[in-house]
Amino acid sequence: MGITETGQTESTGAGEPQNTSLQAVATPPRRPRKQAAAHADVPNKSKNPKPAETKTEIVLKKLRLAKGVTLEALVEATGWQPHSVRGFLSGTVKKKLGQPLVSEVGKDGVRRYRLDNKAKAV
Repeated sequence: MGITETGQTESTGAGEPQNTSLQAVATPPRRPRKQAAAHADVPNKSKNPKPAETKTEIVLKKLRLAKGVTLEALVEATGWQPHSVRGFLSGTVKKKLGQPLVSEVGKDGVRRYRLDNKAKAV
């Protein structure tokens, strides 16, 4: 084995390190990113006439029922935590949308929320 000018030892090919100096080892070249094909399958919006219902629409639909809806039913329908549903009712339905939200406790002791068209929005 001989020593070259850079301080590297010649390798015998028997598992010896090829570069024992403190020089930086070249990094492998980066692979190019995959580009989106111009002809990729993009769903045609005209084929799907009715978009999926949003959680806001689901909540508002349930609030329009004559009986109203319980907190548990809204949690189940949306997948939200109870405090998130209450915050949505207060912040979005009452304040942002200005809907007249009524909260009542029925004879069964269960609180129900509903939209009252006769009531004035607060």
